[in-house]
Amino acid sequence: MSNTKYIFVTGGVTSSLGKGIIASSLATLLQARGYSVTIQKLDPYINIDPGTLNPYEHGECYVTNDGAETDLDLGHYERFLNTATSQANNVTTGRIYKTVIEKERKGDYLGKTVQVIPHITDEIKRRIKILGNTGEFDIVITEIGGTVGDIEALPYIETVRQMRWELGEDCLVIHLTLIPYLTAAGELKTKPTQHSVKALQESGVQPDILVCRAEHELGDEMKRKLALFCNVKKDAVIEALDAESIYAVPILMHKEKLDEVTLRKLNLPTKNEPDLQHWRDFLSRLKYPEHEVEIGLVGKYVELKDSYKSISEALIHAGSVNQTQVKIRWIHSERLTPENIQRNLKDLDAILVAPGFGERGFEGKIATVQFARENNIPFLGICFGMQASVIEFARNVLGHKTANSSEIDPKTKYPVIDLMEEQKKVVNYGGTMRLGANDCQLRADSLAYKIYGQEIISERHRHRFEFNNKFLEKYEKNGMIATGTNPKTGLVEIVEIPSHPFFIGVQFHPEYKSTVAAPHPLFVHFVKAANLQSSSN
Repeated sequence: MSNTKYIFVTGGVTSSLGKGIIASSLATLLQARGYSVTIQKLDPYINIDPGTLNPYEHGECYVTNDGAETDLDLGHYERFLNTATSQANNVTTGRIYKTVIEKERKGDYLGKTVQVIPHITDEIKRRIKILGNTGEFDIVITEIGGTVGDIEALPYIETVRQMRWELGEDCLVIHLTLIPYLTAAGELKTKPTQHSVKALQESGVQPDILVCRAEHELGDEMKRKLALFCNVKKDAVIEALDAESIYAVPILMHKEKLDEVTLRKLNLPTKNEPDLQHWRDFLSRLKYPEHEVEIGLVGKYVELKDSYKSISEALIHAGSVNQTQVKIRWIHSERLTPENIQRNLKDLDAILVAPGFGERGFEGKIATVQFARENNIPFLGICFGMQASVIEFARNVLGHKTANSSEIDPKTKYPVIDLMEEQKKVVNYGGTMRLGANDCQLRADSLAYKIYGQEIISERHRHRFEFNNKFLEKYEKNGMIATGTNPKTGLVEIVEIPSHPFFIGVQFHPEYKSTVAAPHPLFVHFVKAANLQSSSN
């Protein structure tokens, strides 16, 4: 295929309609037809990246192999496509303006007045085309954050207008919108969608395909009405009903022929009916499980479940492998105390202590680790959760009652978790943590080696503090073993308690690498351990 094709996904009426899921589902279908596809996200906010954003503001910060802190939608892209994303797959307004201003300061514009058009839009176009220019992809899908009409999104919509003009049939716009159902009237209403499309048209962009989120079927008459008022073909009005699982959306979109319509409008052959059997098998195992377990997810952001999106999805993937329905009990660590821990954690089949920074809710995580360790409940600690397990062991097994992380108590006499050496001179917080993929060497006699089945693994990181190796010998003499270390730095990556049925803490974030096609082995074995725990209760 000579020219890379570009698909833009915009949204209207309201946010949170699922542009990322629609983009991921379409990419999955095109990939299953033999096309090489990638997805990128253009975010309108002025932050450089989500790395310094509060999870309550933006949900999870997703990290790529090359160390980009990105929007959580990139997690969906990877989970659906089973291909890694990169720095180029997430662009923010902050990054666009920063680049343009730096060029202006260096004199790259030769003294010209720097303006939104053409300088900002040219930089957006350059970023959009980076992936297409690699020669790796037949199709690049670009999701534009926010909704049409948002003032922050205007430069992106203008860029779409320009690219439509420049690329012609190599460019396509899909507009996702809402068809609300008014209970009092007993009918669906198309007017919000009409106004949304009108706003897009006022910016010079005519959508080629409408994807309509709805709670009830649209019917032929409503599709004809939408086609007439929105200047699209009737077969390009795609119904997107609420699904039981986000992983059912590719199947639903194929049934609605979204992939066929897209390829036809891009003048591409609809070669090879997509092979979705593995996807259907995955869904079947999800829908008809043989087992059920309840896993406690302990964290301080549980009010907003998107803060732990990759973890909850990794548990779904692992549940499918084990033919197990995984029910998550969301537990706020700030509300846990030694006095109420039994009441809050009883009857759980496994416990996961989630990542997170800072002192708030940390003592609740310590109490959780102690409960799991002393009661032989399968335990997985991720990043800050691993650090909590190390501190709990120091306090209650090694006898260092004041042991802590120097992040929480800089004056502790037992900093069993301490600031990484290269972090001690860091002043700015954005993008300065240990980020991205790093190797880890596993001990051959460890549970981790049994789980991974190989000596060297690569996992993604996002942290500033680490296990303090000054205390390592005492830990290992008392039963907590470092079973995974960075081969270059000696940094402890994994700790285990071999005498416990399943007790693993990992400094990295395994959840980032779990996909539908390749569920992460650590989560697969964690759910398996939960099954064993459930059957023994």
